[in-house]
Amino acid sequence: MKTRIKICGLTREADVDAAVEAGADAVGFVFYPPSPRYVTPERAAELARRVPPFVDVVGLFVNASAEEIAAACATVPLNLLQFHGDETPAFCRSFARPWLRAARVRPGLDLVEFACSYSDARGLLLDAFVEGYGGGGHVFDWTLIPAGLPGHLVLSGGLHADNVGDAIRRVRPAAVDVSSGVEAGKGIKDHEKVAAFVAAVRAADAAIGGV
Repeated sequence: MKTRIKICGLTREADVDAAVEAGADAVGFVFYPPSPRYVTPERAAELARRVPPFVDVVGLFVNASAEEIAAACATVPLNLLQFHGDETPAFCRSFARPWLRAARVRPGLDLVEFACSYSDARGLLLDAFVEGYGGGGHVFDWTLIPAGLPGHLVLSGGLHADNVGDAIRRVRPAAVDVSSGVEAGKGIKDHEKVAAFVAAVRAADAAIGGV
């Protein structure tokens, strides 16, 4: 399978264009106000207008209220919702949109139990456990991922062009999700790093017969 690529934390028109031009399968907007990559739904709607057909638009939420999520869905053409807080399965499925559930991986977390609890998610996103939520640029121990973990896996956490190939070979995720690993500064993407990241994913796919 071709490894899908999401470039997350976009805040500028030029960065959206660079992600699309490089060949990203999805772009992500962060609707978590404490994040330096936060955008309002209105701003995300402006940016999403630059996204062509068949590139997914993803909204990232952390413990947002149902009203806030519904308002974002009404404003932005979101194809997929991504939940990174303490959202329950019932809450995640209540918006009639496909969704991902993030797991902050650390020793002691039963990923099989977690995945089964969110079995109707489109996929399980595995991220590093850090203070706060996401965008920390830390790689977690991939050996903590049990063999045969059910569902589609999205790998995140400290990925960049120099390690994503190894990550794909070891974990074989359905998709990879990058934010800080392709940045010049928080919320500001480095277009050369974006292109290099996408190229590294495609090279890894080719090496293992994925494309």
